[in-house]
Amino acid sequence: MGTRVASGRDAVAGELRAAAPLARRLRAPGTARAPWLTAVLNVQAAQRRAGRPVAVVVDGSGRTTAAAAFLTLRRRGPVTAVTLLGDGLPVPPGGPTARLLAADEDAAAGLADGIADLLGRLRGPWSLHLAGLPLGDPTARRLAARWPAARMATARTTRLVDALDDDGAPVRRSSDPREIDRLLPALLAQEPDHRHRAFLRAAARLHAAAGRLEVAVTDGGPGGLLTLVEDADRRPWWAPAGTPGVRTERGAPSAGLSLPLRSRLPAPDVARRLGSRRP
Repeated sequence: MGTRVASGRDAVAGELRAAAPLARRLRAPGTARAPWLTAVLNVQAAQRRAGRPVAVVVDGSGRTTAAAAFLTLRRRGPVTAVTLLGDGLPVPPGGPTARLLAADEDAAAGLADGIADLLGRLRGPWSLHLAGLPLGDPTARRLAARWPAARMATARTTRLVDALDDDGAPVRRSSDPREIDRLLPALLAQEPDHRHRAFLRAAARLHAAAGRLEVAVTDGGPGGLLTLVEDADRRPWWAPAGTPGVRTERGAPSAGLSLPLRSRLPAPDVARRLGSRRP
């Protein structure tokens, strides 16, 4: 299996499409699949200082993708911050929302090697933060083993609960793309962060066009709720702060890997091998 890096919006969008069968087979969450991450790419392309998207890919047999990681490299002064593509944008809360796609343990090992090689070729110091992963992610586990300073952490998430119908006011729900397009401006105007607002608009329209979004608003009341719909699965995604009838409860745990500021020194396992060759 060969490992390579694709850089830039168009190249990464192509790798997202190529990895779609692997994401489906692994039952990756919608927020780790091509439609969602393509919306991230489109929004970031229109923003300054959004960073450079890259894909680390392990090729399988027959022109298939055996493993893939979709990342963002963002310069902060002299430091390159490396995160998962879409990190920090509003996702449906309540569980792991990201994935380092790997078909098996060998593919995960190759992906970890590819990410480590990418980090080793960055100019200047860098930091690594991969959040929203499932517990026991094999690629993250291998990356953490390379650096003693790396930290794996588990976080309990909070999910949204749709209780709008229990609030007493009439609720209008729609999955019609035209109705959603009409309701979105007033609803998203209640989001104060312009980056979040731009992404919510792009991702909502994309999922509405695919029949995978419901918008709910109360007649004459503030707030509302966006819900991602996949067959019988409903995942409340976003609501303006203080929306009546939307509450929170404990969700499933997720994992994260963090590696603070590093120089271009090799990883400890590499340094030990290099040291052992000295006379």
